[in-house]
Amino acid sequence: MTDTARTEPARDEDGFLASLAVYLRRRVLIVVLLGFSSGLPLALSGATLTIWMAEAQVNLTTIGLFALVGVPYNFKFIWAPLVDALDVPLLGRWLGRRRGWLVFTQLLLILAVAWLGFQDPVNAPWHVALGALLVATASATQDIVVDAFRVESLEVREQAAGMAGYVAAYRVGMLASGAGVVLLVAWFEVLGVPRADVWAWGYLAAAAMVGVGLLAALLAKEPAGAPAIRHDENVFRRIGATAVGAFAEFLTRNSAVAILLFVVLFKFCDAFAGALTGAFVINIGFDKATYAGVVKGVGFAAALLGGFAGGVIARALPLATALWVAGLLQMLSNLAFSWQAWVGVNVPALTATIVVENFTGAIGTVIFVAYISALCGNRAHTATQYALLTALAAVGRTFLASSAGFVAEATGWMVFFAITALAALPGLALLAYLQARGHFRELAAARG
Repeated sequence: MTDTARTEPARDEDGFLASLAVYLRRRVLIVVLLGFSSGLPLALSGATLTIWMAEAQVNLTTIGLFALVGVPYNFKFIWAPLVDALDVPLLGRWLGRRRGWLVFTQLLLILAVAWLGFQDPVNAPWHVALGALLVATASATQDIVVDAFRVESLEVREQAAGMAGYVAAYRVGMLASGAGVVLLVAWFEVLGVPRADVWAWGYLAAAAMVGVGLLAALLAKEPAGAPAIRHDENVFRRIGATAVGAFAEFLTRNSAVAILLFVVLFKFCDAFAGALTGAFVINIGFDKATYAGVVKGVGFAAALLGGFAGGVIARALPLATALWVAGLLQMLSNLAFSWQAWVGVNVPALTATIVVENFTGAIGTVIFVAYISALCGNRAHTATQYALLTALAAVGRTFLASSAGFVAEATGWMVFFAITALAALPGLALLAYLQARGHFRELAAARG
């Protein structure tokens, strides 16, 4: 089936109730379910696996090295052209290119998670490493496909709402495969399941949860407008042409360099402060229980609400205006930490600070991803361009923010967080430049 709703005449849907009702649309609900499936695997090859290995008394050096299994998430753009250039045999013919890839990656994920659950961290650590790497690779590939499917399936005014629902469901999926699986394993132990088997059953339960995304893929409609694949063309030439075309198409746009710099810098102030949030809370005198309850618990709830608020804002306002709102909120929210450093150990103050930071950060994330989605308008390159842009956006989080510790050591907490607020200015300057150059008008015209 093909989604034809994108070609329907535009309707007046600018009211507040319409902004909320968008979350009930079938296309958006499908994306929300896919978000749950995308959020599940991360903990299974990360935090949950670490707990399992620690309980099995695997040495800390080995546990630390297992962080490397997350490498596929950082380099998924390398094989993203495969998703744009190739159909999955049989599944592609029956379901369409995007849905075929969705079902294929989710079936791989189910098998990889189940296989990992039956390995022995003590006697076969290399088998566990292989299983975790397979889970991470299948998960990263699923992310490529889901991102492309979301961008191509949703109308322009649905993108932010779809991303808000996706982010919320992603967080719930992480919670289910993190705390959920750990609690389930503990419950199996209470029921008398042999200790050697409880983790296998926990991972089998997690594998079954991927069925939520599989059901969503089967109920979805294939996005319209995908270019046909010429099966008489050499496969490797087609993949190469897709990769080169994705770069070339983007770099020939007006203000391409400014756009790429904006993608790197827009969330930098958020990442700069976030790199040391946990260390700050502990360093000024809060205990670990307060950190867990406020930063993780209250912060989780605030981020969920902020995500949905971001979806409403992005739908109600023009994209450039929404980015201004998000950028200014991110900038000002960092000053809440400067205030917290001045107040000191005060739980109500910390709660307010964390609510402000997580709420505004989630608004910024949803609106920013709506912008990235709008940049990926060419159906021949959606998966590749989106993977590249998200990798570029991670530069601020992984490389630029790595200097945060040096700055905090040199300045102290109050000044450090003030500096992180000022780090928003280059991104806002680029936003003003792009707006003046007509970039957002071009985007609106290109997306119809």
